[in-house]
Amino acid sequence: MINIFNFIIHIDQNLLYLVQSYGSYVYFILFAIIFLETGLVIMPFLPGDSMIFVAGTFAAQGVLNVYLLFILLSLAAILGDTLNYWIGKYFCNKLFNRCVNEKYLNKTQEFYERHGAKTIIIARYIPIVRTFAPFVAGIGKMNYPKFLSYNIIGGITWVALFVFGGYFFGNIPFVKDNLTFVVGIIILISLMPPIIAWLKNRNKKIKMQ
Repeated sequence: MINIFNFIIHIDQNLLYLVQSYGSYVYFILFAIIFLETGLVIMPFLPGDSMIFVAGTFAAQGVLNVYLLFILLSLAAILGDTLNYWIGKYFCNKLFNRCVNEKYLNKTQEFYERHGAKTIIIARYIPIVRTFAPFVAGIGKMNYPKFLSYNIIGGITWVALFVFGGYFFGNIPFVKDNLTFVVGIIILISLMPPIIAWLKNRNKKIKMQ
């Protein structure tokens, strides 16, 4: 876990090391990281936003191909969410129906019928939440064609924002000279929504007491 934390904090240096060590194979490594982060509910700690942004900055320097990055990482994000959805649906059918109160399963299903589309897209931009959202969508038996369409929209827009954000801003002197600081800001901003939601929920509970 410490090594993963170190990888995320110093992702600019570590990604450069991967490029220098593995050359073109680094595309498959990046694909695997995004696929696992979005595809397995036990892997929410893997880097997402920050790694894609840094990869985009390397593309701006000619180290990586920005279009190949965009295509491969978009595909990884879409396939990852798809796998996570089917794992959730399988567990729902095989395990949760026996172990979880049917009332909670029905509430989950109702929530995804009502808010599933925006949840799948918005969750892309929130670390940890983006790993759990497709899994829970599977548990809630969200309509698969609907899930897939918003999965594709969310995956493409998420990767595009960070890949091309890194690509177009990566050559700005401040960004190049302070990439670790910029990555830290990205991580902090991406963690703000769940923190704010937790604080709001906590305040509501305090007021109700």
